[in-house]
Amino acid sequence: MTHAYNWQRLEETAAQPVWITDDETLARYCEQWQELPLIALDTEFIRVDTFYPVPGLIQIADDSGCYLIDPLEIEDYAPMVQLFRNPAVLKVLHAGNEDLELFLYMFGELPAPIFDTQIAAGFLGWGFSMGYQRLVEYALDVKLDKGETTSDWLQRPLTASQERYAALDVAYLPVLCQRQMAELKTRGMTEWVEEETALLLQQTPDNDPDGVTYYQRFSQAWKLPPEKIAALRDLTAWRERICRQRDVPRNRVLRNNALLDIVNKWPKDLHALSRLDDIRMQQVRQDGEVILGYLKMAPHSALAKPPEPINRPLSYKWNKPLKVLKAMARSKAEELNIAPEILLRKKDLDALIRTENQGEFSLPPSLSGWRKAVIGDVLLEKLQSLEV
Repeated sequence: MTHAYNWQRLEETAAQPVWITDDETLARYCEQWQELPLIALDTEFIRVDTFYPVPGLIQIADDSGCYLIDPLEIEDYAPMVQLFRNPAVLKVLHAGNEDLELFLYMFGELPAPIFDTQIAAGFLGWGFSMGYQRLVEYALDVKLDKGETTSDWLQRPLTASQERYAALDVAYLPVLCQRQMAELKTRGMTEWVEEETALLLQQTPDNDPDGVTYYQRFSQAWKLPPEKIAALRDLTAWRERICRQRDVPRNRVLRNNALLDIVNKWPKDLHALSRLDDIRMQQVRQDGEVILGYLKMAPHSALAKPPEPINRPLSYKWNKPLKVLKAMARSKAEELNIAPEILLRKKDLDALIRTENQGEFSLPPSLSGWRKAVIGDVLLEKLQSLEV
């Protein structure tokens, strides 16, 4: 990719970014961006009192400037969706999980292909889960002000400080991407990062919109009897539906601790429910009867649709084998100069051990792809030889 992206020039334009506040202007710029090899993307949004993010700004940087797209004014995003679909234009983000979620919510589409500079930094050994400011300072020796991190991005007009802060969030991404891509190519890691970013896109859509498996996140509840697990399953699924309907955060309906308290103490009436920790009277008045209804129905629900068990914590007998496998992964990460957390995650080891079937193990999906050849096969071989 030889197209010139000069970060000093983009840094200068961030002082006066171009505002895009109407459909015609957005369409015109999207047509220009269709001809470029890459653009940088970022978003600003508010998500304090809502379940869904409220978009406040979309930032873009190209080869000549920084742009602020105003979601409070734009109505027709079709040209941007077409840009998102263009496989010839690489979309560069940093720590793009929440940005991707916002795009999917706004447009029903995800940008592709993408390049995430945070992911690439982990592969290059620059640092794991590096924040944008730290990455810019590390790679370009530029210190960024964090003063507008908690700004109100729905206010209009934005201050000059807000505009510059938002524009700088994309100004450095093109050159960071180009430098990282060059180093990844030299180290033979290009396909690894492509796999990882493709996986990020696959995981962005909510694969459990009805919340029917959310209860399995409560690992501390694995000992509960089936009717209590069924109650936990049904209550968390109800909470997911209600949060979406009311567009409120989960803790506005029921906190996680409250859910566990309810299924453990099993209140019989509204008075008993109101005395539980983390339950507010407003919640009791609004949803108390519904909550009690799910408890009453739990025995029938457990019989009619037995809940999948919650994974119990791994036995203490795995402590030593886990240390051996983690040490192998750390050694390999040092050899490759890659962040250990990128090479092998705790959940990957957990999944590997849980594949055991009569003493035999197999690689879980999370240790397939590039990880299989680099670390997965040797971990599997070592695990088979360990006495547990």
